Amino acid sequence: MTYESLLAFAIAFFAAMPFYGATSGRLSGFSRSLFQIYLIVILGLYFVWCWHRGGQTLPMKTWKLRLVSADGGPVSVRRAALRYLLACLSVALAGAGLVWAAFDRDRQFLHDRLAGTRIVRSDN
Repeated sequence: MTYESLLAFAIAFFAAMPFYGATSGRLSGFSRSLFQIYLIVILGLYFVWCWHRGGQTLPMKTWKLRLVSADGGPVSVRRAALRYLLACLSVALAGAGLVWAAFDRDRQFLHDRLAGTRIVRSDN
């Protein structure tokens, strides 16, 4: 998760540049909320694209992990987007969905269980 967080931070940093340039770095009220939604969408596009395209983000490739649907097939855009939204909710709820994996018989995160996805070892 640390590698994933570092990459997400870099994506958010570069995505923030045009937004800060357009607002001269002055975010308050509505523009702050809009900025937060913008970053959530940008990060969502990154994760959904990676999961749908090959089942892996760059850190997942490093650790030889792959996201697949519950039946072992490729992940659809819809399923990847659902997983992303559920993962965001899981993190927002103090990581409850992450703790879930410690008690799950298959060691799956709650967002994977609900989205119909699972993380498996990859050969490449």
